[in-house]
Amino acid sequence: MTPWVLHVDMDQFLVAVELLRRPELVGLPVVVGGRGDPTERAVVSTASYEARAHGVRSGLALKLAKRRSPDAVFLPVDFPVYEAASAVVMQTLRATPGAVVEVLGWDEAFVGIETDDPLAAARSIQAAVLEATGLHCSVGIGDTLVRAKIATDFGKPQGTFRLTRDNWMEVMGERPTTALWGVGTKIGARLEAIGIRTVADLAAADEEALVAAFGPASGSHLGRLGRGGGRTTPDDTPWVARAHGRETTYQADLITPDEVRAALAELAARVVDDVRKEERAVQRVHLKVRFAPFFTFTKVRKLPEPTFDVEVITQTAYDLYLALDDQRRVRLLGVRGEMVPPDGGY
Repeated sequence: MTPWVLHVDMDQFLVAVELLRRPELVGLPVVVGGRGDPTERAVVSTASYEARAHGVRSGLALKLAKRRSPDAVFLPVDFPVYEAASAVVMQTLRATPGAVVEVLGWDEAFVGIETDDPLAAARSIQAAVLEATGLHCSVGIGDTLVRAKIATDFGKPQGTFRLTRDNWMEVMGERPTTALWGVGTKIGARLEAIGIRTVADLAAADEEALVAAFGPASGSHLGRLGRGGGRTTPDDTPWVARAHGRETTYQADLITPDEVRAALAELAARVVDDVRKEERAVQRVHLKVRFAPFFTFTKVRKLPEPTFDVEVITQTAYDLYLALDDQRRVRLLGVRGEMVPPDGGY
């Protein structure tokens, strides 16, 4: 039998979970995000296909989503419900005979499987997930993780698509490099600056030129990405967190340094609660600040010694904020605690 990679991606996952609870909303534009109030500062977590038809996408401000889809129903994010649904999905995937499952997030995973009929395997997984959860998924079929991941978008919603060495260039060759998994607009612009516009251009690019422009690791990776290469088998090694972070977008801007410090203290306390569960102390503190209207900065500082001390983490984050020497109002703060590695490393 032949080894295959299946990329399982739940269709409009958060919305789909909500529709199971609220079947009367099926067929309507539905947006999940923040506290479900489009007048507040928050972003779209997931939008139904009906809302997407109006230009509503994940990451869009709820206020803009309301403008684009005035009749949309807005719902608050309900983390425990989604986590429970995700756990059933992943349990179902792991129950596939002979499967190796690499979880990517709440709503997607790679499944490594040996079979002579990958399409039948994909449809079997779709049926099993639907029976266990009432939720639909799309499945990309590939001979590498990259090809399987990219294939999924061609099968959405509720479908399948196969992308392999044999049809890679036919399907992807003339598409822009930003169609590749992990190539965003900034990397795409840098590639275009050196004459690489399409996936075919990237696949044929001289590796030395890529290394010169992006460094040895990233340059080689981009070349492989253009050819659809990379790992051919998922890795089911349990994921170990390197850090825990908390951030908040404030409905009213923070104006004074005292307000900022108090907010940082609250975030730091939540971060320490998270890292204590890992039993690994914080060794680096990361600060994220978004000034009004939308200027974002990140800073990091290594601590003299690892700690669980909320006050030390708070003061370090506050010192990073003061070092920015920026008097603008603050609309978002984030504190991230990078932990010491586990015994034996990552």
